[in-house]
Amino acid sequence: METPAPHRLTHARVSAAERVIDPVFLRTPQYACEALSVELGIEVALKIETLNPIRCFKGRGADYLVAEHASGVPIVTASAGNFGQAMAYACRKRHIDLTVYAATSANPLKLQRMRALGANVVLAGDDFDAAKEAARERATASGERFVEDGKDIETLAGAGTIALEWLRGDQAFDTLAIPLGNGALINGIARVVKASRPAVRIVAVQAAGAPAMVESWRAGRLVTHDRVHTIADGIGVRIPVPEAVEDMRGFIDDAVLVPEEALIDAMRLIHRHVGILAEPSAAAGVAALLTARAAFAGRRVGTVLCGSNMTDEQRVQWLGKG
Repeated sequence: METPAPHRLTHARVSAAERVIDPVFLRTPQYACEALSVELGIEVALKIETLNPIRCFKGRGADYLVAEHASGVPIVTASAGNFGQAMAYACRKRHIDLTVYAATSANPLKLQRMRALGANVVLAGDDFDAAKEAARERATASGERFVEDGKDIETLAGAGTIALEWLRGDQAFDTLAIPLGNGALINGIARVVKASRPAVRIVAVQAAGAPAMVESWRAGRLVTHDRVHTIADGIGVRIPVPEAVEDMRGFIDDAVLVPEEALIDAMRLIHRHVGILAEPSAAAGVAALLTARAAFAGRRVGTVLCGSNMTDEQRVQWLGKG
C-alpha cells in the first residue's frame, strides 16, 4: 500500500462529532458473530448500524453536519434515500428547511420516509447522480446550501465515530470489509483505524454493476459510467466524488467487486444468522467474503451492517419472506 497522504479529516473533528451527535445514533452493537463465522469459515465481527430511527448509519454524519450548520439557510441535497432520511431527521429537529432530490427510480419506502420526516422531496433524473446534478443546479440558483455526502467533511467525521467505538471494543479484527458508495463510510473509518492500527487491512466493497469508485481508486483518476446495474442503490454511484477518491489514497488496501447474486446470498445469510434485515448495500461486506473467500481466509474480518430500508416487495423478492 502506498504511503498515506495528509488526510483532510482530523481526529479532532471526529472527536468533536462524537460529542455532538444525537446519542440515538451512537454506541451501536458490535460483536463477533459465531454463527456467521461458522457458515463462512472466516471469523466475522459485526457493527450493527440499523437500530435507530432511520435504520442506517447516515444519521451520524447528517446530525453532526446540521448541528454545525450555523445559519438558518435552507439545505439542498441528493440521496438514494438513506442520507436523505438522515438529513430530514436532523433538519426537522433544528427547524431547518430541507429539499432532497432523488431519482425517479428511487426506493418508494425511502421516499415516503423522507417526506414523513419533513423533507421536500423532488424527483429528478433517472438515477442518483442525475438527481445530484439537479440538486446542485438548484442550490447554485437559489443560494441554498448544497450538501454532498462523501464530500462534506462532517459526513466523514460522523462515520469516523463508528471506528472510535469499534476500536474501544474487544472484537478482534485484522481486516475491515466496508461498503463503498460516495465514500463517507469507508473514508471516515479508514482514517481513524489506520491512525491507531495501521496494520489493519481496509477493503472497499462495491457492486460489480456500479464499480466507478473502485475503478477510479485503482486508476488514480476519475472513471465515470453512463449507468449502474445493481440492486444496491445505496452504493450505486456512477460519477465519483473527486474528494472521496483522493481520501482513499494511501488508506485503502484492496477492493472487491461483488456480483448481484452474492449480495442476495449475503442478505439471506445475515437474516438467518444475525436475525436482522440488511439492505443490499449493507450486505456488501458479507458478500465480499462470499465472493473472495480465499483472499479473506485465515483473517479476522469486521464489517458494518449499515442499513435496513427495504420495501415489502423487495423483502419478499430477496428473502422470500411475506
